[in-house]
Amino acid sequence: MLKEFRTFIARGNVIDLAVGIIIGSAFTAIVTSLVNDLVNPLLGIFIGGIDFSALSFGFGDAQFMYGNFINAVIKFIIVAWVVFLMVKAVNSMKKKDEPAPEAPKGPTELEVLLEIRDSLRK
Repeated sequence: MLKEFRTFIARGNVIDLAVGIIIGSAFTAIVTSLVNDLVNPLLGIFIGGIDFSALSFGFGDAQFMYGNFINAVIKFIIVAWVVFLMVKAVNSMKKKDEPAPEAPKGPTELEVLLEIRDSLRK
């Protein structure tokens, strides 16, 4: 069982997935900074200086920070857009599969069978 697990982990797909997750988590810090330090102030200019992270309402002792949710949605949209652009760029760089060259035209199966029949008659 340990050998099977080692084989599973050593497969390229699992290692590629692990690398993707590590890079994705590091990318999260960049996106967080982008949203908090650039996008929110820019939106604040057009919306009148509103800082989304400060938006909240209280109910009893509970404080609902819906501004943080808005920030999370903005981050998600930015990440999804960047991933879309990255996939599109990688797909455009991939070598296009050239169509397989056509096999040289030879006699059809029927023609071969007719030739065999004619030679047997002789």
